Amino acid sequence: MLISEIIRKKRDMQILNNDDIAEFITGVKDGTVGDAQIAAMTMAIFLNGMSKEEKVALTLAMRDSGDVMKWNDIDGPIVDKHSSGGVGDKISLMLAPMVAACGGFVPMISGRGLGHTGGTLDKFDSIPGYQTTPSNDLFRKVVKKVGCSIIGQTGNLAPADKRIYAVRDVCATVESIDLITASILSKKLAAGLDCLVMDLKCGNGAFMASLEKAESLAQSIVRVADAAGTKTKAVLTDMNQVLGGSVGNALEVAEAVDYLKGVNVDKRLHKINMELCAELLLSVNLVSSLEEAKVKLQQILDSGQALEKFAQMVAMMGGPKDFCDDVWKYLPKAKIVRPVYAKESGYVAAMDTRGVGLSVIELHGGRTSPEQKIDYASGYSDFCQIGEFVDKNRPLAVVHAQNEDEYKLAAKRLNDLITIADKMPILSNCIIKKVC
Repeated sequence: MLISEIIRKKRDMQILNNDDIAEFITGVKDGTVGDAQIAAMTMAIFLNGMSKEEKVALTLAMRDSGDVMKWNDIDGPIVDKHSSGGVGDKISLMLAPMVAACGGFVPMISGRGLGHTGGTLDKFDSIPGYQTTPSNDLFRKVVKKVGCSIIGQTGNLAPADKRIYAVRDVCATVESIDLITASILSKKLAAGLDCLVMDLKCGNGAFMASLEKAESLAQSIVRVADAAGTKTKAVLTDMNQVLGGSVGNALEVAEAVDYLKGVNVDKRLHKINMELCAELLLSVNLVSSLEEAKVKLQQILDSGQALEKFAQMVAMMGGPKDFCDDVWKYLPKAKIVRPVYAKESGYVAAMDTRGVGLSVIELHGGRTSPEQKIDYASGYSDFCQIGEFVDKNRPLAVVHAQNEDEYKLAAKRLNDLITIADKMPILSNCIIKKVC
C-alpha cells in the first residue's frame, strides 16, 4: 500500500493493521518515508488515537527496526527506569548507579530534550569525552562490568523511533499518549529489559498536566509493556515545581554528583529517586520489601558505592577518570553567574514550571529544531522551592547565562513565572500514586 494511503487510513479514523504499521516503520527506517509524511502520520495519530493492538504493533515494529539487545551472559536482572519528562529531572543519573550497586543491571537508553523538558542524553553530552552513541559492544561491556550504562539511541537501536522522535519535537505532537507510549517502550524493549519502572510526571511542568491524563498514560504504558513481555510499574510524581535545585545540563550533572556524595540533597528529589529505585529492586526480588530496599539504597549512598559506579561508568564511556573528584574542572561554565531576587519578599506559592523549562531554551540550553546545538552551561542553580521564603538574602535562583541580555531576560522571566505570597502554602506530596 502507498504510504499516503496508510496515512489517509489513520486520518480517517480507521484501524491500522500490523502490515500497515510495519510498512510505515520500514519506510521510516530506510528513508523512503519523508519527514513530512512522519509529521502527517504523527498528527493523525495525535488527533485520532490508536487502539491497544495498534500501540503494541507500533511499539514492536519500532523496536524491531534495529538491534534488540540480549543479555544471556549476565547473571542478574536487567532493569531500567524512564521519566515522561520534567524540568530539572536528573533522577536517571543517580538511579542507574544506585541500582547497579544493589545488584541490578541497568542498560539505559535515553533521549535528548523534548519540548520544554530536559533530556538525560544532553546532560551526559556536557561531560567531555563521554560517548552517548557508542557501539553496542562498548555498551554491553560497560553494563556487564559496571552494572549500568546510559546512552542515546545508536543507529542500531530503535532507529525508526529516533527519526520520529526528532520530528515530533517540532510538529506539535509531543503530548500524544499513544506516541509517547510507543517511543518510550520501543527503546526500552530494544534494551532487552526484564523489568521497567516509569516515572510519570503530572503537573504544570509535565506533558500530562492533569492527573487524569497522567493516569491514562500510565495505564497505556503498563498495558502495552506487559503485552510485549516486560513487567512494568508506573509511579505518578508531582511536576508542579522544578525537581531539585538546578535546571540545565551541566548544572544538573553537578547536582547529581553532589547527591551521590550526600551533598546538598534536595528532599523531594531524594524521596522520588528512592521510591523508584526501591520499586525496581522489589520487582526483580533483590529485596523482600520497599522498606528493606530503602535501607539498602541508603547504605550504598553512605558508603560511596553508588558514586563509584557513576565514576566507573563515566570513565569507561570515555569521560575523565577523575570526573567525580571535581566536576567543575571539566563541565562547561557560563560567563555570567548571578542571582535573581524576587520583587517582594514572601513565600514561594506556585511556579509555572513549563515556563521555566522554556526559559532555559531561551538561554540556548534546549532546542527549537532537531539539529540545533545547545549551550550546556546555561540554566539555573539554587532554584527556589514551593514553601521557601525568598527575600534579599534568598534569591529565586542563580542564573547561568552567556551575556547580559540573556541574564536580564531570564531575570524577568523568573519574576513573571514564580508566585510569591504572604502565607506559606500547603505543600503537596511529591509521590501521587502507583499504577501496576
